[in-house]
Amino acid sequence: MHNVKLGGSDEVEVAARQGKPGDGNAQQIQAVSRWVHLWRTIILSSLNKTTYPYCRYIRVLDLRDLKDLLEDEKFRADYGNDFFSGELSQFRKEMDTPVKAKSKTRRPLRLNTIATLEAIGEAITQQTPVLEELHGEITSAALLRWIPRLPKLQQMTLWNGAALANGVGNTLHIHCPNFKILRFYTWSAPDTDPLFAAFLQDLRPQSLENLEIISHSDIGAETFLALNCHSKSLLELKLDNIKPEAMPSLSMLKLCTALNSLSLAETTGSTDLEHTQNDIFLEVIGWLRDCNNLQTITLHKFLSGPAVLTPILLESNIHLVRLEVTDYAASKANDFHQALAHQQSLRSIVLKTDGEVCDINALVSSLCKIVNLVDLRLSNVSDFFRDEHICLLASNLPELESLWISGWGITDQIWSYLKLLHSLRRLDINAWSSFTADGILEYISGLGEGNWGLYLAVMMADPESALSEEEQYIVQEALTTKVEGRFDYTLARDPDADEYNESDSE
Repeated sequence: MHNVKLGGSDEVEVAARQGKPGDGNAQQIQAVSRWVHLWRTIILSSLNKTTYPYCRYIRVLDLRDLKDLLEDEKFRADYGNDFFSGELSQFRKEMDTPVKAKSKTRRPLRLNTIATLEAIGEAITQQTPVLEELHGEITSAALLRWIPRLPKLQQMTLWNGAALANGVGNTLHIHCPNFKILRFYTWSAPDTDPLFAAFLQDLRPQSLENLEIISHSDIGAETFLALNCHSKSLLELKLDNIKPEAMPSLSMLKLCTALNSLSLAETTGSTDLEHTQNDIFLEVIGWLRDCNNLQTITLHKFLSGPAVLTPILLESNIHLVRLEVTDYAASKANDFHQALAHQQSLRSIVLKTDGEVCDINALVSSLCKIVNLVDLRLSNVSDFFRDEHICLLASNLPELESLWISGWGITDQIWSYLKLLHSLRRLDINAWSSFTADGILEYISGLGEGNWGLYLAVMMADPESALSEEEQYIVQEALTTKVEGRFDYTLARDPDADEYNESDSE
């Protein structure tokens, strides 16, 4: 669901667009109609053509939502020409290449979406003095024109970080004293690192609180050094798809110790700092040890991640609430798994390994000591769990609200223990299992108010002991009746079955 937020508590909401565009569904037609009406009203307001000056109260302008509308097939087929009629005809920017019409009566809309968005944004931003958030695919030239009109701007989300070049940082410094949150999806170019570093240095010192790079970029040492200009203000840092050549420069972030949330992901997962650049490895550990306010850590494809985190988990002055580590070697992570038990403040743990075998008894023992966990998601690392391991977790983690687990040879034995989880709202069992309908129904009979809306998924059921369609229906009906829950059931593929007949390849 997308929305344009108006002043105070007023909100104009666009209904969720469900199903395929143009499917003729009445609900779909109504949703698109409301969506069109919202944006047409906002744009007319920017031209002073509405009774009420809506634009004067807009705090959030999300041009991504408008882009979705302009590119929606149903909009282009049935609403586009009317949308750009009258006063809005000035915003209709079409592609130079014509499109062959399928009908003699209506020419299909062939918009230049980016040019159209920029023209509309140009009009709206002249009438939004209290705008706090700006999101969309916006050019550098547009930002340089719009920002001086937005003195209350606090955050931006951009598609291409290249829009931040050409003095945008200095413009924000001069005109937007409260700017503090920046996200962009990508910025890949030979000069990305120095240009982004210059942007960060141009901002007001110690002003940036949240930086998120969502996809690929070519940031590196210069960017990391420049982030130290915000070392005392920066609270949340998410850097996705860091290139291997930039990984040895991570220690340059060592002054950024006010962080409460850190998320790092390498592009390839190939940089072994511990064994190839141990001095950098130790400096990264030293940096994180100084981050006494850390509550959330996420590491993806970070080869040395478990080794970096082990001493951090043992720090008495660090109290993590959420930890997510994926794509690591389980067989080399026993120390990391055992260190988890020292973070009693943890409420959420997500672990996903490469599928190698680890000391699962030590892992389960450690997890059982974190008694305040509400969210536990184990993928691959729990592939060899048996009934007793799941029973132990259920017995010792009474606060669980969400449990995602794999395993092998799982049976009805676990249900009596899972009944102990009175707050469980989501249970994903991605394990080779042989449950009976009676076993599942007995579990459902014990559910209570705290389990309301439970989603129960059995995703790798043994085909030889599969529930019949009638049994699946009975389970679903029982779950719906008891707690208005939902049941998903999928058979496992036989690991001994060939994917294709060998004779077919000859």
